[in-house]
Amino acid sequence: MGSGVGRGIMKARACAVAVVLGAAALWVLSGTERSAAVLTSATESVRSLEAEVSSHPDRPETTRRLAQAYLDARQPGLALVLLDAAPVAVRQDVRAQHLLARALLDQGRGDQALDVENGVVATCRSLADEGVEPGCDPVLFASAVRRTSILREMIALGVKDALAHPEASLVAYQNATREARVHLE
Repeated sequence: MGSGVGRGIMKARACAVAVVLGAAALWVLSGTERSAAVLTSATESVRSLEAEVSSHPDRPETTRRLAQAYLDARQPGLALVLLDAAPVAVRQDVRAQHLLARALLDQGRGDQALDVENGVVATCRSLADEGVEPGCDPVLFASAVRRTSILREMIALGVKDALAHPEASLVAYQNATREARVHLE
Protein backbone atom coordinates (compact mmCIF):
# COMPACT_ATOMS: atom_id res chain seq x y z
CA MET A 1 0.00 0.00 0.00
CA GLY A 2 2.96 2.31 0.52
CA SER A 3 3.60 2.58 -3.20
CA GLY A 4 -0.10 3.35 -3.84
CA VAL A 5 -0.02 6.20 -1.34
CA GLY A 6 3.22 7.50 -2.88
CA ARG A 7 1.63 7.48 -6.34
CA GLY A 8 -1.41 9.31 -5.00
CA ILE A 9 0.76 12.00 -3.48
CA MET A 10 2.71 12.35 -6.74
CA LYS A 11 -0.55 12.66 -8.72
CA ALA A 12 -1.85 15.26 -6.30
CA ARG A 13 1.36 17.27 -6.61
CA ALA A 14 1.28 17.00 -10.41
CA CYS A 15 -2.33 18.22 -10.43
CA ALA A 16 -1.47 21.09 -8.08
CA VAL A 17 1.43 22.12 -10.30
CA ALA A 18 -0.82 21.95 -13.39
CA VAL A 19 -3.47 24.09 -11.69
CA VAL A 20 -0.90 26.66 -10.58
CA LEU A 21 0.63 26.80 -14.07
CA GLY A 22 -2.82 27.13 -15.64
CA ALA A 23 -3.77 29.93 -13.25
CA ALA A 24 -0.49 31.71 -13.96
CA ALA A 25 -1.07 31.43 -17.71
CA LEU A 26 -4.58 32.85 -17.36
CA TRP A 27 -3.27 35.71 -15.24
CA VAL A 28 -0.61 36.55 -17.82
CA LEU A 29 -3.11 36.43 -20.68
CA SER A 30 -5.76 38.44 -18.86
CA GLY A 31 -5.53 42.16 -18.32
CA THR A 32 -1.85 42.41 -17.57
CA GLU A 33 -0.86 43.06 -21.17
CA ARG A 34 -1.46 46.36 -22.87
CA SER A 35 -4.75 46.36 -24.74
CA ALA A 36 -4.75 46.91 -28.46
CA ALA A 37 -5.78 50.25 -29.90
CA VAL A 38 -9.32 50.49 -31.20
CA LEU A 39 -8.15 52.24 -34.35
CA THR A 40 -5.06 50.29 -35.25
CA SER A 41 -4.48 52.38 -38.34
CA ALA A 42 -5.21 55.76 -36.74
CA THR A 43 -3.64 58.27 -39.01
CA GLU A 44 -2.12 61.56 -38.02
CA SER A 45 -5.20 63.31 -39.42
CA VAL A 46 -7.50 61.35 -37.07
CA ARG A 47 -5.24 62.14 -34.15
CA SER A 48 -5.19 65.83 -35.03
CA LEU A 49 -8.99 65.84 -35.44
CA GLU A 50 -9.36 64.19 -32.02
CA ALA A 51 -7.12 66.86 -30.51
CA GLU A 52 -9.04 69.62 -32.25
CA VAL A 53 -12.41 68.27 -31.09
CA SER A 54 -11.19 67.95 -27.52
CA SER A 55 -9.88 71.54 -27.65
CA HIS A 56 -13.00 72.96 -29.34
CA PRO A 57 -15.93 70.57 -28.74
CA ASP A 58 -18.47 73.21 -29.79
CA ARG A 59 -17.42 73.24 -33.46
CA PRO A 60 -19.87 71.11 -35.46
CA GLU A 61 -17.70 70.92 -38.58
CA THR A 62 -14.73 69.45 -36.69
CA THR A 63 -16.91 66.94 -34.86
CA ARG A 64 -18.50 65.93 -38.16
CA ARG A 65 -15.11 65.42 -39.81
CA LEU A 66 -13.97 63.23 -36.92
CA ALA A 67 -17.22 61.24 -36.92
CA GLN A 68 -16.83 60.70 -40.67
CA ALA A 69 -13.23 59.54 -40.15
CA TYR A 70 -14.45 57.01 -37.58
CA LEU A 71 -17.13 55.78 -39.98
CA ASP A 72 -14.56 55.50 -42.76
CA ALA A 73 -12.43 53.39 -40.39
CA ARG A 74 -15.47 51.14 -39.79
CA GLN A 75 -15.83 52.23 -36.19
CA PRO A 76 -19.46 53.37 -35.95
CA GLY A 77 -19.40 52.90 -32.19
CA LEU A 78 -16.75 55.60 -31.87
CA ALA A 79 -18.81 57.91 -34.07
CA LEU A 80 -21.90 57.26 -31.94
CA VAL A 81 -20.06 57.98 -28.70
CA LEU A 82 -18.57 61.14 -30.18
CA LEU A 83 -21.90 62.45 -31.44
CA ASP A 84 -23.82 61.47 -28.31
CA ALA A 85 -21.30 63.23 -26.06
CA ALA A 86 -21.13 66.38 -28.19
CA PRO A 87 -22.60 69.65 -26.96
CA VAL A 88 -26.27 70.27 -27.77
CA ALA A 89 -25.50 72.70 -30.59
CA VAL A 90 -23.37 70.05 -32.31
CA ARG A 91 -25.92 67.27 -31.74
CA GLN A 92 -28.64 69.45 -33.29
CA ASP A 93 -26.57 70.20 -36.38
CA VAL A 94 -28.43 68.66 -39.32
CA ARG A 95 -25.25 67.28 -40.88
CA ALA A 96 -24.24 65.72 -37.55
CA GLN A 97 -27.70 64.13 -37.40
CA HIS A 98 -27.15 62.70 -40.89
CA LEU A 99 -23.86 61.15 -39.70
CA LEU A 100 -25.59 59.84 -36.58
CA ALA A 101 -28.13 58.05 -38.77
CA ARG A 102 -25.29 56.44 -40.73
CA ALA A 103 -23.56 55.35 -37.52
CA LEU A 104 -26.79 53.84 -36.20
CA LEU A 105 -27.32 52.01 -39.49
CA ASP A 106 -23.76 50.67 -39.40
CA GLN A 107 -24.42 49.45 -35.83
CA GLY A 108 -27.44 47.43 -37.01
CA ARG A 109 -30.02 49.83 -35.60
CA GLY A 110 -31.95 50.59 -38.76
CA ASP A 111 -35.18 51.56 -37.01
CA GLN A 112 -33.40 54.23 -34.97
CA ALA A 113 -31.48 55.36 -38.05
CA LEU A 114 -34.78 55.84 -39.87
CA ASP A 115 -36.14 58.01 -37.05
CA VAL A 116 -33.03 60.21 -37.09
CA GLU A 117 -32.98 60.46 -40.88
CA ASN A 118 -36.67 61.38 -40.95
CA GLY A 119 -35.74 64.22 -38.61
CA VAL A 120 -33.03 65.35 -41.03
CA VAL A 121 -35.50 65.42 -43.93
CA ALA A 122 -38.09 67.28 -41.84
CA THR A 123 -35.51 69.83 -40.70
CA CYS A 124 -34.33 70.46 -44.24
CA ARG A 125 -37.90 70.85 -45.49
CA SER A 126 -38.88 73.26 -42.71
CA LEU A 127 -35.75 75.34 -43.21
CA ALA A 128 -36.45 75.49 -46.96
CA ASP A 129 -40.05 76.59 -46.26
CA GLU A 130 -38.69 79.40 -44.09
CA GLY A 131 -36.19 80.38 -46.77
CA VAL A 132 -33.25 79.47 -44.52
CA GLU A 133 -30.87 76.70 -45.52
CA PRO A 134 -27.91 76.46 -43.13
CA GLY A 135 -26.40 73.04 -43.68
CA CYS A 136 -29.19 71.71 -45.88
CA ASP A 137 -27.69 71.84 -49.31
CA PRO A 138 -29.31 69.81 -52.11
CA VAL A 139 -26.74 67.00 -51.79
CA LEU A 140 -27.45 66.50 -48.08
CA PHE A 141 -31.19 66.63 -48.65
CA ALA A 142 -31.04 64.14 -51.54
CA SER A 143 -28.86 61.79 -49.49
CA ALA A 144 -31.25 61.94 -46.53
CA VAL A 145 -34.29 61.33 -48.74
CA ARG A 146 -32.59 58.40 -50.47
CA ARG A 147 -31.52 56.87 -47.17
CA THR A 148 -35.02 57.20 -45.68
CA SER A 149 -36.47 55.40 -48.70
CA ILE A 150 -34.02 52.54 -48.34
CA LEU A 151 -34.49 52.36 -44.57
CA ARG A 152 -38.29 52.29 -44.93
CA GLU A 153 -37.99 49.36 -47.33
CA MET A 154 -35.61 47.55 -44.96
CA ILE A 155 -37.96 48.03 -42.00
CA ALA A 156 -40.90 46.90 -44.13
CA LEU A 157 -38.98 43.69 -44.85
CA GLY A 158 -38.22 43.27 -41.14
CA VAL A 159 -34.53 44.09 -41.48
CA LYS A 160 -32.94 46.25 -38.79
CA ASP A 161 -29.36 45.16 -39.37
CA ALA A 162 -28.29 45.41 -43.00
CA LEU A 163 -25.04 43.52 -42.39
CA ALA A 164 -26.77 40.61 -40.69
CA HIS A 165 -29.23 40.22 -43.59
CA PRO A 166 -27.40 41.22 -46.78
CA GLU A 167 -29.83 39.53 -49.17
CA ALA A 168 -32.89 41.25 -47.69
CA SER A 169 -30.97 44.53 -47.56
CA LEU A 170 -30.20 44.23 -51.26
CA VAL A 171 -33.89 43.61 -52.00
CA ALA A 172 -34.80 46.67 -49.92
CA TYR A 173 -32.24 48.76 -51.78
CA GLN A 174 -33.52 47.56 -55.15
CA ASN A 175 -37.12 48.24 -54.13
CA ALA A 176 -36.27 51.73 -52.91
CA THR A 177 -34.27 52.68 -56.00
CA ARG A 178 -36.39 50.93 -58.59
CA GLU A 179 -38.06 54.05 -59.85
CA ALA A 180 -36.73 57.55 -59.95
CA ARG A 181 -39.04 60.34 -58.93
CA VAL A 182 -38.60 63.85 -60.19
CA HIS A 183 -40.42 66.75 -58.58
CA LEU A 184 -40.57 69.92 -60.63
CA GLU A 185 -41.63 73.06 -58.87
